[in-house]
Amino acid sequence: MHDDIERILLTEHELRVRVVHLAAEIAAVYAHDEPTLVAVLKGSVVFVADLIRCLPIPLRLAFVWAESYRQGTRAGRLELSGLPPEEDLRGRRVLLIDDILDSGRTLSAIRAELGSRGAREVRTCVLLDKPVRRAVELEADHVGFRVEDLFVVGYGLDFAGRYRNLPYVGALKPRVFASASGMERAP
Repeated sequence: MHDDIERILLTEHELRVRVVHLAAEIAAVYAHDEPTLVAVLKGSVVFVADLIRCLPIPLRLAFVWAESYRQGTRAGRLELSGLPPEEDLRGRRVLLIDDILDSGRTLSAIRAELGSRGAREVRTCVLLDKPVRRAVELEADHVGFRVEDLFVVGYGLDFAGRYRNLPYVGALKPRVFASASGMERAP
């Protein structure tokens, strides 16, 4: 698995330190509220688990399943499931958490859906921001790191379901995803 990584972009230590700082930023914003954190599955699970353990405020936690990549490297049609019901969102401040903001389509769609379900406010938090890939106008309210246009994996991010368990964020070797159209792993 580690042999498929071209280079490590963010070490375990760098991730841990930044998550603590993000938690402090978020706690300051919600100091007098009990926000609902909505984490986008599956990619954000490692990030959100670390983040909530650093938050010294009361909060509610929910999950939404957003799927668009389907085992490959190109986005397909976005499907959302598991969104919190309106009664859990109406009048509440929501923090939408995802692993990476690239095109912006996923976060934009989920943010709009949460708003339509009655959330008073929907802010966003992402571990990684890849602004060069932006297809819709969207900037996250809280950003862990900005990354260059590489295929990144680890710390919850995957390629074809693999690499989520890497303790760091790394750039995947191009040979690994070069044959993505056939979904066979390159040698």
